[in-house]
Amino acid sequence: QQAQWLPALVAGEKLAAFALTEREAGSDAANVRMTATPSDDGSHYILNGEKRYITNAGIAEAWTVMARTPVPNKPGKDAITAFLVTPDTPGVEMIEGRMPKLGIRGTATGRFRLNNVRVPKENILGPLGKGLRVALTVLDFGRTTFGACCTGAAKHCLQLAIEHANSRQQFKKTLGNFDLVKKKIARMAADVYAMEAMTNVTASLIDRGLEDYMIETAMLKVFTTERLWEAVNDAFQIHGGSAYFDDNPLGRMLRDARINQIGEGSNEVLTSFIALVGMRGPGMEFKEIYDTMTSFSMNRVGKAWSAGMNRLGATVRTPNVPVQSAELRGFAGQLGRLIWRFNIAVNRALVVYREPVLDMQLIQERIAGAAMELFACTCVLSRWDSELQARRRNGEKQLLDFTAPEYFLRKSIRHARELLAKLNDNDDRALLAAADSTLGKDAD
Repeated sequence: QQAQWLPALVAGEKLAAFALTEREAGSDAANVRMTATPSDDGSHYILNGEKRYITNAGIAEAWTVMARTPVPNKPGKDAITAFLVTPDTPGVEMIEGRMPKLGIRGTATGRFRLNNVRVPKENILGPLGKGLRVALTVLDFGRTTFGACCTGAAKHCLQLAIEHANSRQQFKKTLGNFDLVKKKIARMAADVYAMEAMTNVTASLIDRGLEDYMIETAMLKVFTTERLWEAVNDAFQIHGGSAYFDDNPLGRMLRDARINQIGEGSNEVLTSFIALVGMRGPGMEFKEIYDTMTSFSMNRVGKAWSAGMNRLGATVRTPNVPVQSAELRGFAGQLGRLIWRFNIAVNRALVVYREPVLDMQLIQERIAGAAMELFACTCVLSRWDSELQARRRNGEKQLLDFTAPEYFLRKSIRHARELLAKLNDNDDRALLAAADSTLGKDAD
């Protein structure tokens, strides 16, 4: 397969498309309805169904298509398999090669239908029935590129905002002399520094060949897409009415930035994913303890003791966050204590809510939000420390301006503390009651 498909793709002679999304399969990637039925002689699979919102659909010459295949020797069972399909195959119907969109109009997003399309079994990508794994791997890489793209766009927003704030005068002062404008500029500068640091760290995990980086790529995607949206809005506000006209690039940036919080897994779905996958380890340890209390056995006692010691260690020991630069030890100490508080908060949530926490998205949002702030702080501290050490190794005595990372760490640590506090002090019941009433639903 690699010899057949990759050379032309790598050389840029052909484009590829990844076809997962359907009417009922968006964020719920496992809900694919396109079918792939084996032919009688087993040499082909016959694909039927429709895909939509597929980038490059109308211009690509190689599609990776997700479809449901029967599970061998298990009647009535099926699983998702990835197939390599070319658009010139008989039975392919291009419904729309370029769908009209609000933004990202430079991409050709289309939809197509497969009508009894025969695909050789040799075109199965990866193991039969393991297409969801292929899809999730692709999405992991895609979320990392979100970090890079959003960082670049946020940098451009910041530059546009700086130029306008330094040149535009109102009330006999440039805009950059007003504190509420300074607030936006400082927030953008701090977030851009963090976004770049997080992107570099996450990309390095992939470059080093690590197998598990799903949580990091999810955190990067959610964090950078939301901070870009804030940056575009801040730059837009600084430009005032001029941003609303077509000769200003911010209108296009606003339209283009919005899709980032939806594509490659919506931020709401990824927020729950971050919390639930992150809590899985501690949750299993607490389950061992609970099972031992309710159903005694010597084997369970041993497992429960080990789990209890792990949980005790996590809540008693304050993690050490190592830095080489003496001036950063204060922030490193704050971060270590915050990680300790985070461990306690997660443990408490698991004990208090137990299995129902799987459906408590408001709790999940706070846990994931605090985790993202911790990850961002760690990346910022690492980058700042590395830059200080690099300058000292090079004999550079004049220090760079590090006000942006300092401000980021201060506001991020404060925000994480607020999120953890809201695990116990919140208005969730009132919020849900108001939402259910508005939606015409009976409150649980």
